[in-house]
Formats: sequence, structure tokens, C-alpha cells
Amino acid sequence: MPLTIRNGWLDDARHCLSPHFNARPNKEVSLLVIHNISLPAGRFGLPFIDQLFQGCLDVTADESFQELQGLEVSAHFLIRRDGELVQYVSCDDRAWHAGVSEFDGRSGCNDFAVGIELEGTDSVDYSDLQYAKLIALTKELMARYPDITLDRITGHSDIAPGRKTDPGESFDWQRFKGAL
Repeated sequence: MPLTIRNGWLDDARHCLSPHFNARPNKEVSLLVIHNISLPAGRFGLPFIDQLFQGCLDVTADESFQELQGLEVSAHFLIRRDGELVQYVSCDDRAWHAGVSEFDGRSGCNDFAVGIELEGTDSVDYSDLQYAKLIALTKELMARYPDITLDRITGHSDIAPGRKTDPGESFDWQRFKGAL
């Protein structure tokens, strides 16, 4: 299932535009960061991730959302449990997914990274559909942005150690990278 990115946008994704982005300081795209997210924690298939990234999350919808009030965050992509691909920000722009981060001695990973969120948690296995879409999307990203190489694909936990744990122990790095 080949995917195609044109002008920073994936043809085969549902586009759900986020206001939480800005221009990259240069045009460099050389890192891929894998994350996970579920809202509320451990619950899947709900509309709250889209709402968070669009800046319209009703923080009264769940007690745990109070800590998210005023948060301005986004990712380039989300891959839902059923394999649905959602894109929030053009790959050519800077999404706000990595926060305080460092890769290979360089801080501010949002400046040069694409962020992919997997709907999930650190401890729940990801679905086969998610792996299939992630692999196809990663292959297209690597073709479109050749500075993203196997050694420049990492987890959020690796660029923000001690602060982040995703994609967690449930993510099968060998399965993912072996398929690339």
C-alpha cells in the first residue's frame, strides 16, 4: 500500500488541520519521532486527540483533561488503532510534538523532525494495522525526505529521556525497522 506525500501533505490521510505549528527555521527534515497518545489514557477511538491537536479540547469532558488546559501541541500524523491515518500539520512545517528534546547532540527536535503519534499506550500492544500504516508512511517519508535514515528514526523517550516514555515497551522496534 504505497502512500504519497505532495507539498508536505499525505494524499491518503484525513486532514484535520491544527493551529499549533509554525515554519521550520530552515527546510530541513531529518528525523522521525514515534510517539503514543490516548485520551483519556488507555481509551481508544474517541474524538479527543483531534480536539487536543486542533486546540478545542473540552477540558471538562474528562477529569484527566484538566492538566491539558491551554496546552498547544500537535503532531504531523496520528495512526489510529484501526489504521486510519490523520494528518494535522504539513511535513514541511514545524509541528509541536517533541517539546524539550535532543537528538545526536542537537536540541529542539521539532525544528527538524516529523512526529507520528500512534493511538496507544506504553503497555498495550499496537495493532497490525498500525504497524502496516506506520511502515508504509515511514517508507514514503524516507523517500520524500532522504535525510531520514534508519538511524534517524527514534522514540520520544530517546529524545526526552526522563521526561517521556513513549512509544513504550509495547512498541516492537525490530518488527518496525526490519520491515523498512
